[in-house]
Amino acid sequence: MNTSICRAMVAAAALFASVLAAHAQERGPVTNLPLPRYVSLKANEANARRGPDTSHRIDWVYQRRDLPLRVTAEFEHWRRVEDMDGQGGWMHYALLSGVRTALVSQDMTQLRARPSAEARELALLERGVIGTLRHCDPDWCEISFDDLSGWVPKSALWGVAPDEVID
Repeated sequence: MNTSICRAMVAAAALFASVLAAHAQERGPVTNLPLPRYVSLKANEANARRGPDTSHRIDWVYQRRDLPLRVTAEFEHWRRVEDMDGQGGWMHYALLSGVRTALVSQDMTQLRARPSAEARELALLERGVIGTLRHCDPDWCEISFDDLSGWVPKSALWGVAPDEVID
């Protein structure tokens, strides 16, 4: 095999390896869990700080238990989180829960009996309602609100990644 073909093959292999590395999901240095990932607010009130320590200024005070948040970084016992509007800061990990919740992002979203636009409508959901995620396939999520549960298009929710599947 001539050297120019060998060089081209090596270059192609290196390019392929770099593409794979770029698509590999980043892991948190503390938990080894994927970044970004979604969590929910465990407390009724929680401070989001400018940096990962109680000496840092408070930028936001969240007052909504079960609010979905996206973890974007980790440092020791602190997690950098952001809300649906991209606001946030650093929170102590004890204020966060692994229970998956989602926020309805579109007003008058239809809650369906099955994951289909033709399925029976169970309720109309207002923007801002928070429910607990039960299951998500590529296009729909099963979500519960107290004593009511059904299916919502994933595109109408914030708190679950577009390509995420939850069993």
